[in-house]
Formats: sequence, structure tokens, C-alpha cells
Amino acid sequence: MVQAKKIALYVIVVFVLYTIINSPARAADLVQVGFEGIADAAQAVGDFMSELVN
Repeated sequence: MVQAKKIALYVIVVFVLYTIINSPARAADLVQVGFEGIADAAQAVGDFMSELVN
């Protein structure tokens, strides 16, 4: 089972590297979208906690 996880991880890493090398602009766009999503989620949690305190 551990060996399968290592192989899956290597396949994912190779795919990510291939995508970055093949289309760096698209990869940058996807990373930006991901970070924007994380930032929006953190902002929503902060707003929720602020409302709970008030």
C-alpha cells in the first residue's frame, strides 16, 4: 500500500512539472486562482468569527 502511494505521488509530481513546463502561463493562472480561493475562504471565516463576537 505504501508503495502505491509513493508511485501515485511521483505520477502527480511528474504531471505537475510537465504542465508547468508545457504551459507556464496556464499553470500560473491556476495557482493564482487557488490562492484567491484560499484568501476568500480565510476572509469569510474571519467575517464569520467577527459576527460571532459581536
